[in-house]
Amino acid sequence: SFRWQGFKLEEYLIGQPIGKGCSAAVYEAAIPFSGDRRGRAESGRLAGRGPALQRDHGSASQGAEEEPVEKHQPKEAFPLAIKMMWNISAGSSSEAILDAMGRELVPATGVALAGEHGALAGRRKPVLGRKKLQPHPNIIQVIRAFTSSVPLLPGAFADYPDVLPLSLNPSGLGHSRTLFLVMKNYPCTLRQYLRESSPDVCLSTMMILQLLEGVDHLVRHGIAHRDLKSDNILVEFDSAGCPWLVITDFGCCLADENIGLRLPFTTSYVDRGGNGCLMAPEVITASPGPGTVIDYSKADAWAVGAIAYEILGLANPFYGHGDSTLESRSYREDQLPGLPDRVPREVKQVIKMLLQRDPDRRLSARIAANVLHLSLWGESVLASKALKPDQMIAWLLCQAAAALLTDGLVDKSRVETKMKMCFLANLEYEDLWAAIFLLLAWRSRSE
Repeated sequence: SFRWQGFKLEEYLIGQPIGKGCSAAVYEAAIPFSGDRRGRAESGRLAGRGPALQRDHGSASQGAEEEPVEKHQPKEAFPLAIKMMWNISAGSSSEAILDAMGRELVPATGVALAGEHGALAGRRKPVLGRKKLQPHPNIIQVIRAFTSSVPLLPGAFADYPDVLPLSLNPSGLGHSRTLFLVMKNYPCTLRQYLRESSPDVCLSTMMILQLLEGVDHLVRHGIAHRDLKSDNILVEFDSAGCPWLVITDFGCCLADENIGLRLPFTTSYVDRGGNGCLMAPEVITASPGPGTVIDYSKADAWAVGAIAYEILGLANPFYGHGDSTLESRSYREDQLPGLPDRVPREVKQVIKMLLQRDPDRRLSARIAANVLHLSLWGESVLASKALKPDQMIAWLLCQAAAALLTDGLVDKSRVETKMKMCFLANLEYEDLWAAIFLLLAWRSRSE
């Protein structure tokens, strides 16, 4: 008799805290179909294979006055996650909340907001002129979003008492309503995964490639994430055990319909984004003034270059303190730490060119991704002494046929297949040959 719509907090079973960040708390969640297995399977299906939600470190303890929750639930019992934004200054009306927190809705599905303001099912309600992001295998997807009264959830008094409303905490500063985002519940963040695992070079290259594909998708839609870091990347695993990476947390993104990736930086009050340690040189060194514009078209690609060090088992050179730590504001390219000998030459070169200070010399996410695609799967065509366009076309056709057959007949969850399909779907002649020329030049230089 219960038909799930997903636009009310009461429709969810809320479990334990997953974590909290600087602007939200995240909880595991499920759709309560009377506990039957079919209902839980259906809730997992609704969550989808794609995108997810922010998971930070640590777990929160329950306050003495908070509602009890069943403990020791198996992981599969909570296939969803709910992100509750903290509302200190947005007011309590739905319009004001959506206005203030509209960036979080950039990766929302078409029906995610259908429950707000009587919006028609199947049509996304525009929020503040924000750009709309199409689905991508390596980008989070918000499947439901709605405003609701702030409840007293497990861990609230211990982890975020100051942002609770007065009705729950007499000294709280929060408003009575806020925004809730429903997403898939992922096993861990990239930082958590790398803390416990040491992926081999092939898997590491695949992981860097996925981040580049995700960033390229953002750039194609005129969006800059502006807060890429290993805590804002979620991980699950395909049927072969390959990590599947998803970029999450769009609270700092630049997604304005009117300005695209070029942000007028007229005063120091203009928001340049989050995570100062991984802020690209052209962003962090910009001086505000009349006519100043910050171009974010390659800023996220720079951050991927820095995160690649972590994926390859090294310390991020832009984190920490001391003489060995670099600052994006002032570092020189020759100060970048060397990568291990086990890392292929092409991967080293890609990371080096992603971390060029001058964005005009820096690789775009698309060309960098093309280089890694070709280095992973294009050895047969690159081995040719005199590569001709018809040879490349024949190879691309074979790759397309193999990817489509594998995806349709073998296993839809394989990361390798999805990455090949992204590569083939985004082919542009100039970018492809730019990647080929780079690879051939690097190889001839080392011979």
